[in-house]
Parts: sequence; structure tokens; C-alpha cells
Amino acid sequence: MQLHDIWFVLIAVLWTGYFFLEGFDFGIGVLTKVLARDRTERRVLINTIGPVWDGNEVWLISAAGATFAAFPDWYASLFSGFYLPLLLILVCLIVRGVAFEFRAKRPEERWQRNWEHAIFWTSLLPAVVWGVLFADLVHGVAIDAHGDYVGGLGDVVNQYSLLGGAVTLLLFTFHGAVFAALKTVGDIRVRARRLAGALGAVTVAVVAGFLAWTQVDSGDAESLFAAAGALTALVLAVGANGRGREGWSFALSGLAIVGLVATYFFTLFPDVMPSSLDPRWSLTVANASSSPYTLKIMTWCAGFATPLVLLYQGWTYWVFRKRIGTQHIAGGSTVRAADAH
Repeated sequence: MQLHDIWFVLIAVLWTGYFFLEGFDFGIGVLTKVLARDRTERRVLINTIGPVWDGNEVWLISAAGATFAAFPDWYASLFSGFYLPLLLILVCLIVRGVAFEFRAKRPEERWQRNWEHAIFWTSLLPAVVWGVLFADLVHGVAIDAHGDYVGGLGDVVNQYSLLGGAVTLLLFTFHGAVFAALKTVGDIRVRARRLAGALGAVTVAVVAGFLAWTQVDSGDAESLFAAAGALTALVLAVGANGRGREGWSFALSGLAIVGLVATYFFTLFPDVMPSSLDPRWSLTVANASSSPYTLKIMTWCAGFATPLVLLYQGWTYWVFRKRIGTQHIAGGSTVRAADAH
């Protein structure tokens, strides 16, 4: 295995970590309008991710930075071809972060309600758009002989990509519901588990259809193994949730996300952006990578920094591991929404 193959795997790991962690963040954001019955319960949900949501987004920055450094041609074609959808995601992430911090800066009901709307929509939209973009990557995009994206916005939206968006929205929301059940106490915990059970059945059906389509369209033996693992983990997660085994259910729903992302990257390899116009024009791990010297320097830096980041983030989750409920919310709605920091 050459260095560009190793960095393809590392980038896949970074995207996996991002979707695993940011997935339940998005799910919690969606659940603020679906599960929570009042402002206090919305604060409970937001506080479950208060200490960790910004750290989870570091995985996205790392994935984008690694792609830029290791595969500059991939980065250039990806970020220019999908400029508008990625800009939408970026704006959503910015507004979402501001909403978490500013929601409780003023006591007026209208002020807080508007920021709560922002949290919901800026969680829902990225959850959908990420699924659309990765489905497009797997399905193939309009890349010409020069490695440039020549398609339009209409090429991004198709039946397969829309199904991919539905998959990530449902899977992230289920992941978030299980996380809410794991991190809360009282009535909201019971309702989160009940919602996860109902949502899980729909998620299994949609994910199964999408993975089957992917396998028939462009899959291989490795992607079949990953897809089967993802679907099995999701079914087991739904079962564990039904038995009240919230820790196991969360771990298994995360494993389902891992399997989904693995399916994407197994299907792609050795391409990084397959061309729908001519397979010979596809960007691959070989023709889109940086020089071996650059990749070697990056490998040494990543080997040093990655364990430190993992240790720090693991410590954060350990410190803020306790459950919370409405009884832990003091001072009504005037306390900061991210007061778990």
C-alpha cells in the first residue's frame, strides 16, 4: 500500500469520525422541535451536546484540511463543483454555532424562539445536504478530461442523491434520539427511546433500499461487506433500544454510520471522484494526490497530533458523561443554552 492509499483511508476515517459525532449533534438539533415539548426540554437537549458540539466539528476541519493537503486536485474539483451546497452547509454551521451561544443572551421569548428555529433548520439542512453530496460522489459527477467539474446544480439533485439525503437525515436523527435517551433522565428519556423505536423502523427500510441501490449500481465485495455490517448494526441498534439498552443502542447506531461511510469509500476506491462522462477522466488516489514527500511529512505530523486530539476529546466526553433532566435546569430560560461548557 502506497502513501496516497494510506491517506485515502485516513481521510475516510476522519469523515467517519465526523459523521459519527456530528451525526447525533444534528439529530439533537432536529429533535428540539420534534421531541421537546417546551423550552425547558429544548434546553435539556441542547445541553446534552453543549460541551462537545464544537469539538465534534473539528473532524470536519481535519477532513477538509487533509483532503486539501493530500489530494489537492480532489479538493479543487470537489469544492468548486459543489460550491453552493458546501456554502449552504458552511453558513448553517456558522449560524448554528451562533445560535447555541446567543439563544439565552436575552430573556425575551421571541429572541429565544428565533434562535431555536435556527438550531432546528441549521441541523436539518446539513444532515440532508451531506447525504446528497456523498451520494453524488459515489454515483459519479460530471468531470471533464482536465479534472474540472462541468455539471450544474441540477446534476447534483437526482433520485439517488435525494435518497442519500433521506438516509443521512433519518440515520442522524435516530442516532440523536438514542443519544438523547442515553444522556437524559425522566419523561424526556422515555419519549426519546419511544421515538427512536418508531424512527428506527423507517430508517432501516430507507437505509436498506439505499445500500441495495448502491451495491447494484457500483458496489464490490468490500462495499457489500460494509453495507451488510451497517444494516446489521442498525437493526441491532433498534432492538437494543427496544430493550432499554441505550449504551449498546448508541454504539450500534454509531457503528451503522461507520458502515455507511465505509460503503461510500469502498465503492469509490481507487477513485476519489468518478467521472460520469468518461471513466478515464475520473480523479483517482494516484492522479489527484500530492507528492510522496508531502504525504510523508503529513504522515509524521498526523502520527504525532492525532493521539493527542483523541485523548483530549475522550477526556471531554468522560467529564461530561452524566445524565441531565429538567430538574437540572436552574433559572428558567435565562441561563445560557451552552451552560454545560
